[in-house]
Amino acid sequence: MKKRVLFVSQEINPFLPETEISKTSRSLPQITQESGKEIRIFMPRYGIVNERRHQLHEVIRLSGMNLVVDDHDHPLIIKVASIPQARMQVYFIDNEEYFRRKAFLRDDKGKLFKDSDERAIFFAKGVLETVKKLGWKPDIIHCHGWMASLIPVYLKTLHYEDPHFMDAKVVVSLYDNEFEGSLNKRFKDKLAFDGIDDDICNVVSKPDYTSLMCLAAKNADGIVKIGSEISKEIEQCFDASNVPVLENPNDGDVSAAYSAFYDKLLESNTVTTD
Repeated sequence: MKKRVLFVSQEINPFLPETEISKTSRSLPQITQESGKEIRIFMPRYGIVNERRHQLHEVIRLSGMNLVVDDHDHPLIIKVASIPQARMQVYFIDNEEYFRRKAFLRDDKGKLFKDSDERAIFFAKGVLETVKKLGWKPDIIHCHGWMASLIPVYLKTLHYEDPHFMDAKVVVSLYDNEFEGSLNKRFKDKLAFDGIDDDICNVVSKPDYTSLMCLAAKNADGIVKIGSEISKEIEQCFDASNVPVLENPNDGDVSAAYSAFYDKLLESNTVTTD
């Protein structure tokens, strides 16, 4: 049976401009698929994504559920589009309140949106609930960008005993893409509302980029380090987690590097009998 890899990214080219994250999030799923694995790809449906040009359309059977964020219901809309050159589909997490503004991660003054924390919570919940609704059970879940950084936390806490995800290995890619400032001061409280323990929530008492990525690293099964400007604080977090690290895979045979890394993580799921 083919191994299944779920890619969750905050940005993917060609739907958004080319960056290190969007470029990797476009090429890695393709080479993974070409290596013989099944893939699914998710990203937020920001208001700056051109629906007409990229021919996004709503998937009615996946839309319609409400997700609770900080004790408020928010409708989930799922859209899909194709990257014809790669024969890949991308699923988009959408919501009128969180993702329809004509912007990406910051406002016209370059500042993070006040509800960036809730956007990340909604995105993480939306991805996991939609994957379950698809009936598609991933072996690897690979997260790219801080907007996807809550996926490992929810998987290792709220979905820890969920048969759909309990055997999945979570990979977090770390990039040189720090943001300035902090998320909403109540971010920790909003995670606590979901039932996440205080010791985990306390990691983001100061909800800046470093604490957010440390939270992701502490709940990951594997780390991919892309770039040389990862802060010492974040490196200490994944060093303390004592998980496998793949460094700068884009410098060599990318397909072989990632394939071997995924296989290494999945080895721990293999049970041998006499």
